Amino acid sequence: MPEPTKKEENEVLAPAPAPPPEEPNKEKEAGTAPAKEPNKEKEAGTAPAKEPNKEKEAGTSPGKDEEDASPPGALPPGLGSRALERKDSEWSIGESPAGEEQDKQNANSQLSTLFVEKPQGGTVKVGENITFIAKVKAEDLLRKPTVKWFKGKWMDLASKAGKHLQLKETFERHSRVYTFEMQIIKAKENYAGNYRCEVTYKDKFDSCSFDLEVHESTGTTPNIDIRSAFKRSGEGQEDAGELDFSGLLKRREVKQQEEQPEVDVWELLKNAKPSEYEKIAFQYGITDLRGMLKRLKRMRRVEKKSAAFAKILDPAYQVDKGGRVRFVVELADPKLEVKWYKNGQEIRPSTKYIFEHKGCERIMFINNCALTDDSEYYVTAGDEKCSTELFVREPPVMVTKQLEDTKAYCGERVELECEVSEDDANVKWFKNGEEIIPGPKSRYHIRVEGKKHILVIEGATKADTAEYSVMTTGGQSSAKLSVDLKPLKILTPLTDQTVNLGKEICLKCEVSENITGKWTKNGLPVQETDRLKIVHKGRIHKLVIANALVEDEGDYVFTPDAYSVTLPAKVHVIDPPKINLDGLDADNTVTVIAGNKLRLEIPISGEPPPKAIWSRADKAIMEGSGRIRAENYPDSTTLVIDIAEKDDSGVYHINLKNEAGEAHASIKIKVVDIPDPPVAPNVTDVGDDWCIMTWEPPVYDGGSPILGYFIERKKKQSSRWMRLNFDLCKETTFEPKKMIEGVAYEVRIFAVNAVGISKPSMPSKPFVPLAVTSPPTLLTVDSVTDTTVTMKWRPPDQIGAAGLDGYVLEYCFEGSTSAKQSDENGEAAYDLPADDWIVANTELIDKTKFTITGLPTDSRIFVRVKAVNAAGASEPKYYSQPILVKEIIEPPKIRIPRHLKQTYIRRVGEAINLVIPFQGKPRPELIWTKDGAPIDKNQINIRNSETDTIIFIRKAERSHSGKYDLQVKVEKFVETASIDIQVVDRPGPPQLVKIEDVWGENVALSWTPPRDDGNTAITGYTIQKADKKSMEWFTVIEHYHRTSATITELVIGNEYYFRVFAENMCGLSEEATMTKESAVIAKDGKIYKNPVYEDFDFTEAPMFTQPLVNTYAIAGYNATLNCSVRGNPKPKITWMKNKVAIKDDPRYRMFSNQGVCTLEIRKPSPYDGGTYCCKAVNDLGTVEIECKLEVKVIYQGVNSPGQPVFLEGQQQVLQL
Repeated sequence: MPEPTKKEENEVLAPAPAPPPEEPNKEKEAGTAPAKEPNKEKEAGTAPAKEPNKEKEAGTSPGKDEEDASPPGALPPGLGSRALERKDSEWSIGESPAGEEQDKQNANSQLSTLFVEKPQGGTVKVGENITFIAKVKAEDLLRKPTVKWFKGKWMDLASKAGKHLQLKETFERHSRVYTFEMQIIKAKENYAGNYRCEVTYKDKFDSCSFDLEVHESTGTTPNIDIRSAFKRSGEGQEDAGELDFSGLLKRREVKQQEEQPEVDVWELLKNAKPSEYEKIAFQYGITDLRGMLKRLKRMRRVEKKSAAFAKILDPAYQVDKGGRVRFVVELADPKLEVKWYKNGQEIRPSTKYIFEHKGCERIMFINNCALTDDSEYYVTAGDEKCSTELFVREPPVMVTKQLEDTKAYCGERVELECEVSEDDANVKWFKNGEEIIPGPKSRYHIRVEGKKHILVIEGATKADTAEYSVMTTGGQSSAKLSVDLKPLKILTPLTDQTVNLGKEICLKCEVSENITGKWTKNGLPVQETDRLKIVHKGRIHKLVIANALVEDEGDYVFTPDAYSVTLPAKVHVIDPPKINLDGLDADNTVTVIAGNKLRLEIPISGEPPPKAIWSRADKAIMEGSGRIRAENYPDSTTLVIDIAEKDDSGVYHINLKNEAGEAHASIKIKVVDIPDPPVAPNVTDVGDDWCIMTWEPPVYDGGSPILGYFIERKKKQSSRWMRLNFDLCKETTFEPKKMIEGVAYEVRIFAVNAVGISKPSMPSKPFVPLAVTSPPTLLTVDSVTDTTVTMKWRPPDQIGAAGLDGYVLEYCFEGSTSAKQSDENGEAAYDLPADDWIVANTELIDKTKFTITGLPTDSRIFVRVKAVNAAGASEPKYYSQPILVKEIIEPPKIRIPRHLKQTYIRRVGEAINLVIPFQGKPRPELIWTKDGAPIDKNQINIRNSETDTIIFIRKAERSHSGKYDLQVKVEKFVETASIDIQVVDRPGPPQLVKIEDVWGENVALSWTPPRDDGNTAITGYTIQKADKKSMEWFTVIEHYHRTSATITELVIGNEYYFRVFAENMCGLSEEATMTKESAVIAKDGKIYKNPVYEDFDFTEAPMFTQPLVNTYAIAGYNATLNCSVRGNPKPKITWMKNKVAIKDDPRYRMFSNQGVCTLEIRKPSPYDGGTYCCKAVNDLGTVEIECKLEVKVIYQGVNSPGQPVFLEGQQQVLQL
């Protein structure tokens, strides 16, 4: 057997770049690996791995003997390119196939994973679209990651975006996931191949490879020149600027070029200077210059002689399937031990692997080569090794028996058969040019019996009529299949049916063929339900309807599929008449109120619709327009009584009749009425806010027992009645409460039975609740002199509706009969009648302080006070001890308010009004000083009284700041106090703002504090930026405490100015200091992508942000209720009083402005008191809020005690 010839190293053309480390087998799947994936080679648009045609097209042919093997020098360009594209074949002598670049890629693949969803490989037809999606989780990422799409290893698809490629990215804020999409539009044949997606974020990296397969019509693969595979896209090609990966994966017609002398690029690079590498690469269209230089470096290292090998393996070998190959190495030292390896596993001697030793030569034979032997081999001797690759070719498969044209009927099993030249060969079937892919749910099945291949079609249909073809690696065959319908005969037609309601309907027919069909009712398709079943068993078709209804009546038609024949039938449903009295009582009694209209509707049923006749006392009630009449409808009959009377009570009869039978029923009608009004009630007792009333039941109860009574009251001069009880009162006595003293009232009664509420009774006689006030409280001595005593007190706890006209202060001297010792509560132990009490005020006083004058010095007096209103004087309030009439010296004491014990701070321009109370008797002398000097009264106003002193400044200035001292002096007693006042203002701007540094998207600023701090500490700074183009200022940092800051996230390519405001407790400085120079953010090649924002959902259910509050109002003065509500869409506002909506009432006005809702009540009265509710409604919900309103009345009665008051014949004398 001849040895394969060796290919020289300088004949090796530029290799294709290695695929990504994550998917080492992808290039083979794309059609670049020989003999491994024949099916995928076809899908990727390349010829099968056996490739005899390629060798002929390239001008070469295999050896005469099948066992012959040839090195890569004898390979055609297409196969040589595939050999160069193998991942593990670097074609370097004496080195490991895995290079430094591969180690880096493997290291990158072990970094942290960023993908949550990786793009998956896909298949697309020529001219269609396909989208690949990658998702990255952004929970731990501060910024958007960088994603790049590649085709192969080196082509960045970002530069290819256009009409055939679109890149898109989105961000979901809720799930925090970035979605990156690559869409290929109108795919072409040359788009097939391996793609890669890489994502990086700081020190994290992740990548994923996937395949794209493009289906096309079958055809021969044109010759591909390996040098043209490395040409740049766009050099006169028809598809310039599109997804140009590598000429090795394209199936396009290469334009015929003029024959040029063959140039060995490797030799040029070996002999050229490094400065000429780029010129040579550009001249000969080499794109992967870096990869070629790496291989050139390795080849140069190979020139060094090996210490172990005198002759190494050839770079590659080729052999036909079933042939024999011979590997030979020559050792420098024959004593060295030699080991052979295949894909890293040691090879042991066997019948397949034979080892020979001839002197220094070590030979390995591989017999009967199979496709599995296509791999990398290397041999080791000591610490050195050398490697090679073996390529196994497969012979083409021929079609030995052609397909034949076939005719068949629908539903039959069809088999298309052909034979090929080899057993279990790979064969593809096509229908009208599209590949048939069998599956578990497909009607197409492929059966292989040795060399025989059969396509089986189960249940053929008209859609299966087409041209079918079979294709192998060495030939093809086609045939036509015609599928027609069989003639159809009706064996059993449908028949018309008449069925009782509730019975089963069964429509049955039989045809000559086992085919499907469709049922229709009145021209509409019949849908199968729980009650309606469609049955198909062989040639029999049934339509079964359980529990027939009236709606089931109609014309039914069965139509066989694919035939124009129809089978009709009619269905008629009948039902005897029925009367439905389920809505009535057990004794079929209907009660109606006298004067109302009765419309008694009785449901009936029957098919056809029955005729109804009403009667009473053997007298028929006719249909017409009378007061008592009957109305008949298909599904009901109605008895109508327009105005019910007592004489209409009785038994009424209904008779139904149709062709299926008769029905009878009786109904009793009872007419009732409301009771008569009760007699006017009597008021037996009256209190300050209550009364007791009684009444008698009504004479006629309306034919129904009295269930209870409702009570109402009103003011004498009002016309509005107010309900006092919402639950029925079962008794004939009631006690109204919560009445206003001094106001005349009337009450009335309603009787209630099962029918309704009677008319109101006559109102009672008017009555007025009145009461005196409680005694005044907290009677104390305010001051005492040698001749006067000043007393003060507080108003009574309970005043009542009669109001308070004033007070009477009385005193008596110690030793009188009526001035006895008082108890500890200030009340006299006993109070005998005496004339010793002297009235201090001749007229009523409304103030709670009074001075008794003209008293003798050193005397002792008792004091009491009374409250007076229209009902008279209250019980007196006594002072607990006798009072000595003599002035007492009280040392001065200053009571500084708590907020003035700290520094009192005010802003410039604000008013200063400080009140400092003090004590001391007699009236003390006051002296004010500021910082030890007298106060200038032209700038500061000082006002003094007996109990306090006031310092007032209308507009504060910073000069008013300082320490103020107050001195209070009573004779020889002196008291002092101090107050610190600080007047502050806004600060001045910072003195100088400088740009310290600019890098990337950041700018470093620094500044110096302002000279004027506004008389208070600087609390922070505010930094703003402005683009030089627009000079619009935007705030970057607020409330910043330091004097230097770094501004980040600036827009690349813009020029910015910056300014700084100083801030203290008064706010920002009026002016800002701006940088004199601008900061330019230089462009560094980054591409800015606008962020994608999702629309914010502003809709929300109504919600009250400020509730209603309980309110007290004065009768006669307008009152308002306020609340605030928000919601989107804008809610509708409804006001209610006591759960009744307020509508069209002139006493109420409703406003709504910016969500603030207001209800104004004009001049309310006690009747307007109650519970008010505000209700807000929109599409998302309803919310309510309520409050209570109480209306108080100020009594306008007599002004002095003793004057009588007369109300409606009643007389009441008011006494002190």
